[in-house]
Amino acid sequence: MSYICAMASLTIRSLDDAVKKRLQRQAAANGRSLEAEVREILTRNLPLPVKPDPNAPKTGLDLIRPLRDAVEKYGGVELKLPSRKSSRLVNIFEDAGTYEQPPPPKPRRKRRK
Repeated sequence: MSYICAMASLTIRSLDDAVKKRLQRQAAANGRSLEAEVREILTRNLPLPVKPDPNAPKTGLDLIRPLRDAVEKYGGVELKLPSRKSSRLVNIFEDAGTYEQPPPPKPRRKRRK
């Protein structure tokens, strides 16, 4: 399995000095540079992404197709559709009152100094 990826840079700000010293000691013990040690830690602790399953559903129709196939095998299902007609008349103007515009604000007086 081969992955093609671009190289990226990462800057870590406000790293505690004690953490940096521990990383430097660990890198020296493993015969690596600080950068190489951090790279190894990140690579080891972050697994590569799993490739998507080529047989996985890709659309909503793909998700329901097995269900449709199962239902159609037994002759399908007839559902009674509800009426689209409203059960009561609605007057959209029944609560409409008259709209009065509020009076404009009074102008402020200028202060004397």
